Amino acid sequence: MNKKGFIFDLDGVIVDTAKYHFLAWQKLAKSIDVDFTEAENEQLKGVSRVKSLEKILEWGNKSISEDEFMKLMALKNNDYLSYINEMDENEILPDVSRVLNFLIDANQGISLGSASKNARTILKKVNLYNSFEAIVDGNDVIKGKPNPEVFLKAAKALNISPVDCIVFEDSVAGIQAANAANMISIGVGEKDVLNQADYVFKDFTELENSFLNKLIKNK
Repeated sequence: MNKKGFIFDLDGVIVDTAKYHFLAWQKLAKSIDVDFTEAENEQLKGVSRVKSLEKILEWGNKSISEDEFMKLMALKNNDYLSYINEMDENEILPDVSRVLNFLIDANQGISLGSASKNARTILKKVNLYNSFEAIVDGNDVIKGKPNPEVFLKAAKALNISPVDCIVFEDSVAGIQAANAANMISIGVGEKDVLNQADYVFKDFTELENSFLNKLIKNK
């Protein structure tokens, strides 16, 4: 059987940590008198912490010193960590475990490709850390999505050519990064939002094992 590389984003694909990011960013925004809604939070999906704070400051027309910027980033991360420290296996999104187990049984390459700098912590919390042959996260890359660096590094870590890799993503920036890496892009979410993806499924409950088999056998 062919060996393909299956690369998973974390937030919104394996677990839903977007709600925790929202709460932490909302608290930060409030502390500097900037309005922050769930609609704006959507724009931060797949975006690095630095870029996210830059966007919030831009929305509020705020200017702060570099020291204050670093301090705010640390505060946001500490708030976020307080939420994820309470995570367990119940946070895994529906049918993610089935898909991972199917790919493991099929001897496929499995990697994480996430902007999160807390990815390893989260995977350990939800007991999925050992399901991944390779983990590439925000600590391992310089350029954020839509730059393809994170996915190209994941492919290299699996020792599989980018053209033989499949990416699961819930953000527009992530889909663009997968396409730029010349990988098959699979959107997890709404079709009208993720319309640049090769395939889109609302969630993993719609993605059947037979479809995974086709991806594996595709030359």
